[in-house]
Amino acid sequence: MRIVHTVTLVGDDGAYGGPVSVATGQLAELASRGHDVALVSLWRGRTPPPRTADGVPLRAHRARTLVPGQGFLGLFNPRLAATLWRQAGRADVLHVHAGRDLVSLAALAAAVLRRRPFVVQTHGMVQPRRSPVVRLFDRCYVPLLRRARAALVLTEEEETGLRRVLRPGGPPMIRLPNGVRVPPGGTGDAGGTGDAGGATGTDVLFLARLHPVKRPDAFVRMAALVRRKHPEATFTLHGADEGRLAEVLRLAAEEDLSGTVRYGGPLDHAAALRRLARATVYVLPSEAEVFPVTVLEAMAAGTPVVCTRACGLAPELGRRGAALVTDGSPERLAEAVLALLEDRGLYERTVRAGRTAVAERYSIASVADRLEGLYRRAAGRPGAGRPG
Repeated sequence: MRIVHTVTLVGDDGAYGGPVSVATGQLAELASRGHDVALVSLWRGRTPPPRTADGVPLRAHRARTLVPGQGFLGLFNPRLAATLWRQAGRADVLHVHAGRDLVSLAALAAAVLRRRPFVVQTHGMVQPRRSPVVRLFDRCYVPLLRRARAALVLTEEEETGLRRVLRPGGPPMIRLPNGVRVPPGGTGDAGGTGDAGGATGTDVLFLARLHPVKRPDAFVRMAALVRRKHPEATFTLHGADEGRLAEVLRLAAEEDLSGTVRYGGPLDHAAALRRLARATVYVLPSEAEVFPVTVLEAMAAGTPVVCTRACGLAPELGRRGAALVTDGSPERLAEAVLALLEDRGLYERTVRAGRTAVAERYSIASVADRLEGLYRRAAGRPGAGRPG
């Protein structure tokens, strides 16, 4: 099948995060099964748009701000509309990783006008909102979204919110987890903790946008507490600055953590995967996460995770012992990190449970199995089974 995915923004700073890694992961697995795949997107980076993203064919045009002050919503490039039109015409099925933005709107319009079957996956980004801008945008956006053959959702909470946006009579909702590749030996023993960011010692990692909702300031306060017992430890933040870098640096200086807390800037997806694998512990102190892919990627790489109850994966991971789940306060985050650093048995059990969770529930292979069936049904192809 010819399968085309669209996502709003690919960049060398990883700013659009999860939806990009989800799309490229799905497409890479589908390509390995013989499907003809492509990803269409805007591009933001220091170089011209690359030909591939994580090994997946990429058709991209440089992002321009057409609507100032609206973040991702206002990004577009008129040349992208022509690319979407061509790619939609060649596709057997389209898969729109849809947020409230001009790229998603154009992708949905191209699919409808070219009369191509399409599915949408909203990644928790399309929920009820009352702002005048959103209400105006939804007048054009929601009728197109309702034309999808299916809407892929991650959680019950996301499904409830999306149903309110789409109102009765919208597309069927299908629960589909995000998936990641399981490395060889994916349920094996825990790895060592010596190689941390290229240095010998203990390195605790934050890998997310420096945005208030991700709470990088809580990471710094946690670092100050951990360092009292482990002065050899270092703490590294990677991610695009979205308003909190100055506060992070101020807190680090206030806590006398200069040289201990380091900001390494944003990373593209491939570099982020390598960095996760090198970390001793991955900490995500976010106060709102529907389904963080970095948590799955860390577990797949054999790096234990500390997260908060606000993480949509927290109940499952806590039940399995696959991550240490906290209330998100710096004190509880520090306790969890210290427990992993000081109890080798706990560290190894957490790594094994994390890898097992990925292999059993969150592998990209199981996700692609379900996508293939969904695409065949959407395109009217024979051999389509029942939804998983």
